[in-house]
Amino acid sequence: MSSLIGQVRLHLGNTEGRLVNRLDRETSGVVLIAKGAAVARELGNLLARSEAVEKKYWGIVHGHLQDPQVVIDAPLGRDERSQVAIKDCVREDGATARTVVDVLERLNRDGEPFTWVDVTPATGRKHQIRIHLAHIGHPIVGDKIYGRDELIYLRFVTNTLTDADRRALIVEHHALHARSLAFEWRERRWIFEAPARLACWPHARF
Repeated sequence: MSSLIGQVRLHLGNTEGRLVNRLDRETSGVVLIAKGAAVARELGNLLARSEAVEKKYWGIVHGHLQDPQVVIDAPLGRDERSQVAIKDCVREDGATARTVVDVLERLNRDGEPFTWVDVTPATGRKHQIRIHLAHIGHPIVGDKIYGRDELIYLRFVTNTLTDADRRALIVEHHALHARSLAFEWRERRWIFEAPARLACWPHARF
């Protein structure tokens, strides 16, 4: 199957393009790409320092968050109890992780509550936003791993999703979008933004 970096290199006409950051498979939004290896290393080192970069995400989660802002400080590490090999979880001996969640709007769909949130991760752990939101009882809509049934993910990767699974997920891909990435580099402020592709997001289907 085609990859993003493969398409970038075809566009550039060479093999020098490098991904500087990555998103989870189903997360949409900003991906930073350098045209050469030297710049990729420079930007990679910059983005590795959490305090040097500001990332902003939109998400839709199950339930209504009651407080206008929630700060989640919960360390993350491997979920050794899960059948999903790539799954992590909150655990006391994990790596430090901090996420700030701001409520944008509380929504209802067919009598079910949802919340549109603006999320700022202060650290950059694997699956951090998804784990933290599930940890406080508000998993991201459509999340196959950290939603209400992790076995949905196993059926997804084996192409055995049921109609009940699809109804439970509501959306084909989880509702998380990396909307902006900002940092200082070479004496300039850089801000990259990606508008959500769905018209009227997040109100589409909600």
